Amino acid sequence: MACITVTVLWKASAFRALRPLSLASSRSFSKRQQAPAAQNFSGYESIQEQYKPEVPEYFNFAKDVVDKWAEAEKEGRRPTSPALWWVSEQGEQVKWTFAELALVAKKAAWVLSEQCGLRKGDRVIVILPRIPEWWLLNVACMRTGTVLIPGTTQLTATDILHRIQTSKARCIITDQALAPAVDAVASKCPSLEFKLIVSRDPREGWRNFNDLLEHAPAEDTCVATKSHDPLAIYFTSGTTGTPKMTEHSHASHGIGLDLNGRYWLDLTPLDIIWNTSDTGWAKSAWSSIFAPWSQGACVFVHGMPRFEPQPVLETLSRFPITTFCSAPTAYRMLIHHNLTSYKFHSLKHCVSAGEPMNPEVMEQWKTETGLDIYEGYGQTETVLICGTFKGMKIKPGSMGKPSPAYDTQIIDEDCNILSPGKEGDIAIRIKAARPFCLFTQYTDDPERTASSVRGDFYITGDRGMRDEDGYLWFVGRADDVINSAGYRIGPFEVESALIEHPAVVESAVVSSPDSIRGELTRSHEGQGSIRQVVGFTDESTLSTSSEGRSRNRSQFTGLQLANSGSSTVSTARGIELRCESLCGFVA
Repeated sequence: MACITVTVLWKASAFRALRPLSLASSRSFSKRQQAPAAQNFSGYESIQEQYKPEVPEYFNFAKDVVDKWAEAEKEGRRPTSPALWWVSEQGEQVKWTFAELALVAKKAAWVLSEQCGLRKGDRVIVILPRIPEWWLLNVACMRTGTVLIPGTTQLTATDILHRIQTSKARCIITDQALAPAVDAVASKCPSLEFKLIVSRDPREGWRNFNDLLEHAPAEDTCVATKSHDPLAIYFTSGTTGTPKMTEHSHASHGIGLDLNGRYWLDLTPLDIIWNTSDTGWAKSAWSSIFAPWSQGACVFVHGMPRFEPQPVLETLSRFPITTFCSAPTAYRMLIHHNLTSYKFHSLKHCVSAGEPMNPEVMEQWKTETGLDIYEGYGQTETVLICGTFKGMKIKPGSMGKPSPAYDTQIIDEDCNILSPGKEGDIAIRIKAARPFCLFTQYTDDPERTASSVRGDFYITGDRGMRDEDGYLWFVGRADDVINSAGYRIGPFEVESALIEHPAVVESAVVSSPDSIRGELTRSHEGQGSIRQVVGFTDESTLSTSSEGRSRNRSQFTGLQLANSGSSTVSTARGIELRCESLCGFVA
């Protein structure tokens, strides 16, 4: 998507009192240490011993974590180092300490509660790129008890319509880039009462968030939220049907992701973490909010609209980033550049999640940077299920060992725990007690929620095996969800978009192996070749009709189109096509 200029908070007069921006950090540059010792634990066994989370009746991350760090700064019990450090493509910067973040978040919460009349439990859709307002609104929603529904900026008008109608959201917050898409469907959304735009320019029918924020008082009182009250809803793709709403509570993410920050990321208040995940995905909640801020670490953000290797490597060299978190696809792209020409003066810990990591990539990254990559595995529905932690032997290609958050097992169809070396379903024990750090439900969909349970276990939908040393190995999805560059793509979503075109009668979508992204989306259509009517018209849009029906190109990156030569493409045929794509033959 093209870069859209928006007003960022540091330009507003209300924030002229914030401390001056500079490239200097509270962390001094130091020589890189290879395989550094863990900062928060002594080994994998010690994690199991230390992990004893407490879940109080009431919990709110904004009040109980962000405000507490702010108080510590004011009282001199922690240095006034940044909580958020944002850098734009043009080099402009924003640095907020926890005290500054807490102050501005109170103003933003006042806008939501007093200007929009939003109350605890109301649902708010936030679709913004990597700009400071996204982080600010996350904290503001916590303070007001409203339920945040993040969305990627790749969403189309059709996607937005589905999310508003399904969630019954009262408010949507976005920028000038997506406001037209919202306006195109707003009349079909009776629940939608408030539209806030993050922009320097006004837009008819929208309230300007920046203007409201500038004149808001910092007098908000944080709403009392119980630990199991809903915090956020994430739309996530499945094999069939439209994306489902995965609900997390104030405890499941606000307390549960402390494990990620303390043990897998191994963060302290002196660390600066850069997580490259899109703001629309749960991984941003993992490694761009809850995990780092629970440890008092600084979240580094680069406003680049898309992942590009050279700017990423230059940023790792220029800024004192200590921890880097990105998808395996990103590392695969980075190793194709001359890594030895870059000096990562502060980087000491690299982690990856979202899809399996190629051992060859890990080896080349280690050879050229001296740094290991520590894999982690989890889902939108969970916190860290398993991972490779500092001090553990790294087995390239494995997902590491189970985290103490869950009793993770490999089971068969009858819920029997399988012995090492046998493939089965990756499952989490939920009886007699359901882990607090597991998602609450698929919102408003009890049937889907129930279908994720088999016997005493939550079924992840992934297949794997355990080796003799207790390491888990990913085998594949039990369904047909496509994982491309860390993005989960439901075949139904792509098929539905293709079938809208009058030249397509039926379609089947499968994955095709790709050396960079892991999987690409491959489509087969009946009744005429879609090649005749679909084409990439420019860098950002895949046009599907002369009437202007379109979807963002990144949702169809690498889409391979082929005519099936038949008027129908059945589910069985889809399975055959998948086998052909993966193995080169039809099963």
